[in-house]
Amino acid sequence: MKGFVYYNAEEAKRNYAFIDDLMKKSNELGIALELVLEPPTKSVDFILFRDRDPELALQLEQAGYRLFNRASVQEIANDKLRTFELARTLGIPTVPTFRADQRLPELPLVLKTRGGHGGSEVFLCETKQQVDDVLICFEANELIAQPFIQSNATDVRVFMLGEKIIGAVKRTGSQDSFKSNYTLGGTVEKYSLSDSETKQVKTISRAISSDYIGIDFILPTTGGWLLNEIEDPVGARSLYVTYDFSVAEKLMEYVKEQLEA
Repeated sequence: MKGFVYYNAEEAKRNYAFIDDLMKKSNELGIALELVLEPPTKSVDFILFRDRDPELALQLEQAGYRLFNRASVQEIANDKLRTFELARTLGIPTVPTFRADQRLPELPLVLKTRGGHGGSEVFLCETKQQVDDVLICFEANELIAQPFIQSNATDVRVFMLGEKIIGAVKRTGSQDSFKSNYTLGGTVEKYSLSDSETKQVKTISRAISSDYIGIDFILPTTGGWLLNEIEDPVGARSLYVTYDFSVAEKLMEYVKEQLEA
């Protein structure tokens, strides 16, 4: 069995440790895995697609490649507006979300680009001037707007392989930030899901036929969790530091099982 793991050059540098683990575990499973930094042309059994480029993913699928994840997953996960539209259809509790070119909630509010990730392009606005400053930098139709919900910068990321939960972590941001991202200096710990939370994440993964994704929920200071975003590709740093298994091994075992089914 042969496959490519596709990254852009910048992300490959940031994720070298995970790539090394992927190569090692693939070899142990009898999979010949090759890192590629440019769209491939050679024939292989699959591509582990680790970029945020739905258009490229679709082109590769149309060329006959089997992608993990599929282009349709990329399209939803990398567009926050489409993510929230899907959640409402599925009955998943979410942060109230509006198109910034149609409606802005009362201050304080949060503005996010539809395609941002990793805590980037997320802006807490407490004054009208701060809102105007963001709108100068981005077109309003590129943004979503949400009321600021007090969560003490705490959220949960659930890691899914197909419809199976392989781990969940509670992330708490640094004291001077409203963002909970581990890569921005936050802390992480294991999180145990309730039966209701388990049902919700499985509903999402089933609806989009995902392979390997992260699903993020903020934890408000009052009430239950609220969907915040879907991550594809999802980073595994927080999972590696809280669990004692190789994420790469589980991922490549899943790929092999899917192709041999």
